[in-house]
Amino acid sequence: MKFFEKLKTRLFGSKEEKEELKKIELQKKTEKLEKKIEKDLQKRLIKEDKLDKYVEGLKKSNVSLTQKIINLQNSHKKIDEELFEELEEILIMSDISFSLVEIILYEIKKEVKNENINDPKLIGEIIADKIYTIYANNSIINTQLNVEDNRLNVILMVGVNGSGKTTSISKIAKKYCDLGKKVLIAAGDTFRAAAVEQLKVWAERAGADIVVPNENEYDPGSIVYRSLDKAIEENYDLLIIDTAGRLQNKVNLMNELAKINNIIHKRIPEAPHDSLLVIDATTGQNGISQAKHFKEVTPISGIVLTKMDGTSKGGIILSIKEQLDLNVKLIGLGEKMEDLQEFDLDAFIYALTKGLIEV
Repeated sequence: MKFFEKLKTRLFGSKEEKEELKKIELQKKTEKLEKKIEKDLQKRLIKEDKLDKYVEGLKKSNVSLTQKIINLQNSHKKIDEELFEELEEILIMSDISFSLVEIILYEIKKEVKNENINDPKLIGEIIADKIYTIYANNSIINTQLNVEDNRLNVILMVGVNGSGKTTSISKIAKKYCDLGKKVLIAAGDTFRAAAVEQLKVWAERAGADIVVPNENEYDPGSIVYRSLDKAIEENYDLLIIDTAGRLQNKVNLMNELAKINNIIHKRIPEAPHDSLLVIDATTGQNGISQAKHFKEVTPISGIVLTKMDGTSKGGIILSIKEQLDLNVKLIGLGEKMEDLQEFDLDAFIYALTKGLIEV
């Protein structure tokens, strides 16, 4: 073998070695492709599972809305003012606020006129499209909880008693425990002993730790202070703080939440990273009224809408966005731990109008 050939062999390897390297490279590419396919399949299965949860959780709302719209389509031979009047009533009965119903109807009428549409059978898809567009265009949709790696994340939970706040806390805790995060719950509702006991049970189920009031300790601020100390000293990833849900005396509630926020700010200036208001979907417009009161007393970053599976009035989600200018971040679609889902507008519109899509 000549020198240059030897040199090239030493530098670049023999033909046999090159062939072997090609085989190895091809095998790596194949394995990489297989991993990508497997990853894509897992994502698809997760998406399908989420969609199934939405369809099941919004079954009552779907049946109520779609059946009424189908009946409306079948009872009219053409799109006219009488049809719009009946549609207005259907949308209002679905817990969509009057002002938003007016906007939806205006947009539907405009499209019907511009596209010269006269067949009532086509109205269902237009309704779904306008609901989606109006929600999406209202502002930036942010459904992500503000939880980051390599810091103590603090979430403050507020809402009236009975809204599902306690179970929502446990479901959020379970989600992050399952992700390998170290989670601490602060039982700050010192006015209801039952709430503390209930939260202890749920925390245990979720796999989270909890700080509860000491004997004769009734100041929520001291619970929050001790919880922050523990969370910082023991390197927790997430601290979820429960608060009392009284609205009878707004001044007291305002002072209490202001105090809690100040304690958090002093220890972690940028916290709480999320202040979530829990609303029971079955209370309808009354829940939105509660939300307005809470917004007056403390900053709110997003809504947790519970018990959506128990209401036939799915339009409350649209009303929350329009009246409160807040994003629904989490939606309760059932009683199981995994049934508190991140709000997905596509999945929501699909599940709400599924009957119309299949017509």
